[in-house]
Amino acid sequence: MNRSNFLKNSALAAGSILAGNAVLASATTSCNTNTAVAPGKPFTMNYAPHDGMFKNSAGADFLDQIRFMYDQGFRSIEDNGMSSRSPAEQEKIGNLLAKLGMAMGVFVLDKGGNGANTLAAGKQEYIDIFLKGCRQAVEVSKRCGGKLATVVPGDFARNLPLDIQNANVITALRKGAEILEPHGIVMVLEPLSDTPDLYLRTSAQTYLICKGVNSPSCKILYDMYHMQKNEGNMINNIKLTWDEIAYFQIGDNPGRNEPTTGEVNYKNIFKFLHEKGYKGVLGMEHGNSRPGKEGELRVIEAYRESDNFM
Repeated sequence: MNRSNFLKNSALAAGSILAGNAVLASATTSCNTNTAVAPGKPFTMNYAPHDGMFKNSAGADFLDQIRFMYDQGFRSIEDNGMSSRSPAEQEKIGNLLAKLGMAMGVFVLDKGGNGANTLAAGKQEYIDIFLKGCRQAVEVSKRCGGKLATVVPGDFARNLPLDIQNANVITALRKGAEILEPHGIVMVLEPLSDTPDLYLRTSAQTYLICKGVNSPSCKILYDMYHMQKNEGNMINNIKLTWDEIAYFQIGDNPGRNEPTTGEVNYKNIFKFLHEKGYKGVLGMEHGNSRPGKEGELRVIEAYRESDNFM
């Protein structure tokens, strides 16, 4: 499953975990009796499903899906495709989240960088596209309440020395930060594993770029699926780059599905993040390992099991 599928389907506090009682949903039980939890009880960590993850249980309407997510104990959402939604739909989503006391995780900054307009090239026309996306993100944020915008700087410009590419990316991101910072919006840079052409590959490289930009509006999105593929040793690498991380995303490997389906010990990672005091959103940027309602129930069960680390 690649990023485009998900596109279709202040900031550090944006994902604070909310206490309180949740609405009880229809029968959801864990297949592990040691992790049985009353349906609707908020999770310990702040996991954020996305549009389509529970469409068989809640229907095609994203607003109905959000209500279902709340009923199951989730207290945040993320929506990569928020920028492409109509302003009216963005406002409806933002209003519902505010009513339910839910947080908005990341949305992808429109034209935030890709192979067609890589920021590493240093070309003004690419920078202009990126800055237009930053200005748009301010308006999207006002409507949906989201304060985190994903940015991918695009591909390597292989005709340029690497340090020149680094300087080009830092220069462009500083200009973007100038637009976003007054509004409390954070662009989160995401190193990816999709192709070897992508400029951002590791957490250490992204850490260096964030230090170079030197703005509270430029931080790391640590996607654990991609980082397991690119570098592994995740807990140690999270420790090394901790002060620049603003957001995490989840996906087991191989398969990019819910926790418990691959090789990553998410229960240990969630425990580590909890002990580190992370209060932000953890985006569920993955697919369901099984189809239909059964698969959606299994996603909820997997998070109940992995969240049972106390």
